[in-house]
Amino acid sequence: MKTLYTAQVVVSSGRDGQARSSDGVLALPLGFPRELGGSGSATNPEQLFAAGYAACFASTLKAVAVQQQLKPGPVRIEAEATLAVDEQGRYRIPQVRLRIHELGVGAASAALIEAAKQVCAYTNATRGQVEALIEVLS
Repeated sequence: MKTLYTAQVVVSSGRDGQARSSDGVLALPLGFPRELGGSGSATNPEQLFAAGYAACFASTLKAVAVQQQLKPGPVRIEAEATLAVDEQGRYRIPQVRLRIHELGVGAASAALIEAAKQVCAYTNATRGQVEALIEVLS
């Protein structure tokens, strides 16, 4: 395996703290969402996970489209990451939903998405652990 990039982030004080990347580009407060008793005024880990997954999948769709000699339109994805607690009290992200707005490749959309599922780093990292619900909206 060839390493391409390693992200370095320091988080202090957990969900009620700060996250800062080693290059200083990412610097944001973290907080609990209202649904978990927080103010909802700061980013939470599930939002970051959903954003990362959607960004990775969108880039993968574009790369796979080029390989397949397709020319998709701008890729826009709505993402949801669900936080849950199981019967043993373990916190989990059991499901991610990606709603992909029309890709502009017609009938090739389904094959393009299936190919992207095999390449996307987030899909590969979570396979078997997180259910990925992926749909194309027209």
